[in-house]
Amino acid sequence: MPLSGGFLRAATCAAALLALAAGPARAQESEAQAIQSNPAAPSAAPAPDPSSLRICASAKQPPLSMRDGSGLENRIAAAVAEAMGRKPVFVWLDKPAIYLVRDGLEKRACDVVVGLDSDDPRVLVTKPYYRSGYVFITRADKDLDVKSWTDPRLKTVDHMVVPFGSPGEAMLKDIGRYEEDMAYLYSLVNFRAPRNQYTQIDPGRLVSEVANDKADVGVAFAPDVARYVKDSAVPLRMTLVPNDTVSSDGRKMPQMFDQSMGVRKDDAALREALDAGIAKARPQIEAILKQDGVPVATN
Repeated sequence: MPLSGGFLRAATCAAALLALAAGPARAQESEAQAIQSNPAAPSAAPAPDPSSLRICASAKQPPLSMRDGSGLENRIAAAVAEAMGRKPVFVWLDKPAIYLVRDGLEKRACDVVVGLDSDDPRVLVTKPYYRSGYVFITRADKDLDVKSWTDPRLKTVDHMVVPFGSPGEAMLKDIGRYEEDMAYLYSLVNFRAPRNQYTQIDPGRLVSEVANDKADVGVAFAPDVARYVKDSAVPLRMTLVPNDTVSSDGRKMPQMFDQSMGVRKDDAALREALDAGIAKARPQIEAILKQDGVPVATN
């Protein structure tokens, strides 16, 4: 989750940002049964039950994960659990999704994390259940249908809004306009520096900055923002960033990512069961993605 599923995206982009700094140059239709476990003590969740699927869930990751079960990844997880013949049981952590592996899965409070990049080394990952990528967001009433980071207008538009630690931030630096947007971006998080603490621009806020004409262009991971773009009172356009994006020194900057579910490395049997459930639930997964307006990438 992009920012859900953003562990490797963040690591990759951090490396890219360091390289850029040295020279030119990743962050739920069925209602599920929810466990209202103590957020401070997820280990209070019950022991595994073979008739249920304990799903690690963040209470602080809208629109991917929401306590009422309406988040994109909540609904996908519920559909897969039901396809497996299991009862979906959410174990809620009152933390952003980046902590689900460490504080939920590894502590055995829950058994599966949804919305991880498919090459996440911390877990055993399932086969991908969809692929999406970063998008440019602009107002539909503006002649600014940006389709590539090579668009020269990006150097002269007013503010651009991008998540911290993302390919968008790396490319903002690469095209030489990060300094002029830095104060603006930090203002969106009350000038709370992202160093040594998790700090991220709320996806809904990111979209509203574009809708309210405070930023000309937004760049974000599509699943994080698609629902807000779709529901915006101001018509917006959303265009996938090409996956062949390269930095000014020729380095490839991936923009599209396979999404998988992750289990503990000693739980190969559950991964196999999830793979079968994902295959069976494929039509429901595709319908959920379409309902939220998430563009699915093919390359």
